[in-house]
Amino acid sequence: MKRNWLVTVLFSFIMCATLLGCNQNEGESTANEKLSVVTSFYPMYEFTQQVAGDRADVSLMVSAGEDAHHYEPSAQDVAGVNEADVLVYSSEEMEHWVESLLNTVENDDLVIARTADGVDLVNTEGSDHDHDHEDEENQEAIGNINIQGVADHYHTGDKIELTAELDEDAEYDHWHWYTRESADEEWATVSDQVGPVFEYEASGESFELRAVLFDDEHNEYAESEPVEIVIDDHEGHDHSHGEEIGHDHEHGHEEEHTHDEKSSQDSEHRNDTMEIAGLADHYHTGDVVTLVAQLDGDIEYDHWHWFTRESEDEEWEVVSDQQTDHFEYETTGESFEVKAVLYDNDHNTYAESEPVSIIIDDHESHDPHIWLDPVLAQEQVNVIRDALIEADPDGKEIYEENAEAFNEKLQALDEEYQAKLWDAENRAFVVQHQAFGYLANRYNLEQIAIGGLSTEVEPSPSRIAEIANLVEEHDVPVIYYQQGANSAIAETVATETGTETAAMYDLEVLSEELQAEDLGYVDAMRQNLEALQLSVQ
Repeated sequence: MKRNWLVTVLFSFIMCATLLGCNQNEGESTANEKLSVVTSFYPMYEFTQQVAGDRADVSLMVSAGEDAHHYEPSAQDVAGVNEADVLVYSSEEMEHWVESLLNTVENDDLVIARTADGVDLVNTEGSDHDHDHEDEENQEAIGNINIQGVADHYHTGDKIELTAELDEDAEYDHWHWYTRESADEEWATVSDQVGPVFEYEASGESFELRAVLFDDEHNEYAESEPVEIVIDDHEGHDHSHGEEIGHDHEHGHEEEHTHDEKSSQDSEHRNDTMEIAGLADHYHTGDVVTLVAQLDGDIEYDHWHWFTRESEDEEWEVVSDQQTDHFEYETTGESFEVKAVLYDNDHNTYAESEPVSIIIDDHESHDPHIWLDPVLAQEQVNVIRDALIEADPDGKEIYEENAEAFNEKLQALDEEYQAKLWDAENRAFVVQHQAFGYLANRYNLEQIAIGGLSTEVEPSPSRIAEIANLVEEHDVPVIYYQQGANSAIAETVATETGTETAAMYDLEVLSEELQAEDLGYVDAMRQNLEALQLSVQ
């Protein structure tokens, strides 16, 4: 009996010790479990890391080399957010996909930090040079322009050659041509027509045309009356008996077969695979899209056409005045697809590219790049701090201390910018990508964007001349490219325009340069300041 009693007591002690150990391990496990935070793109990732310190596991959705604007969250991303405590992003204007992501996620406990809260997104593009003369056109013109050379009608594919003549001598040479299909529509600028001579391949629709000459202040100096360009294909009748005045394609009896039809047919002569180079992740309205069609090996044909359509439901339409392997086109406000087709000497399709998408993203007229302003970046840091405290109240003191320490660094960065830029006489800088509007506003600078300038495709002589005029007008010595995007093309543009090139970080992506040199946000912004001082001085 005594033996049984001792066994019972010993067993009780063992059980108590075991339970006590389990409870202690469970407590330690809970104490060691870190907050799980998912961030959208690079600046949000670093700001969150700075505030969270070692108290949270911080992950990045948009990794190196990916575009934050048009990123598509994966199933793994959705699963990660479903398990996360906090999601940090900037704004729907920057990360368009966030709204659909949140509609997919099933996580009632998720704390969402929208770091643009408390910051008024504004249109910072007022100082950008985007060739929008809409306001200028409303001013009364001084001189009169006559358009010479208009025929009574044209056929599809004809080359329209016109000349704008002033009724008096003028010292200006800043020309633009505008078209519209009817009086009910707005006038649209014709790309790559910046002189008094208008050369344009007729498409299948009639239209109105007018010429405008601007002075050195971009005010309207002279304007023509609209002229009507009548396209009359005579309902497909044969024009082989001398009626094809001005038709330079010499298609003979092929009138019934347009290039659009040929490009959609399976041709026995179709050969090499064609690639399109120079595509940017997105463009703004007024940017000039510069692309080139590339084929492997030498080719003996040079009969090119480019086609566009706004959606897959629409027919492809040939783009007039684009008859080389280069495509240069000033965008309107609508996204579209484009493809290139090369024809052989018998007008059969020799090679055709896959369609590429030209995405027009004006950020709903609001600039989303608020993190490039060191003062607004502090506001973003505070939003992150408050979200982490909401998700983890026990870490309040740590988050507040970390946020304060990082904001002191951002404040010191702001003071550096102010000290080095405040007395500069030349306050304009020319950029390839108009991402630095908030930075310009903060320090009273003028950002001038050369929209759509590619670092893969050399621009045409007319485009280079346009950029050279811009450089001369604003007396800027440097053209800035996004870090990692500099190339031989940039050097070509610099040589032709008499400028230098320099790189600036827009920090939309975690660049290889930052990773290789273990640099952070403050380091990159200091490098931006050094680069800016090449122009702002």
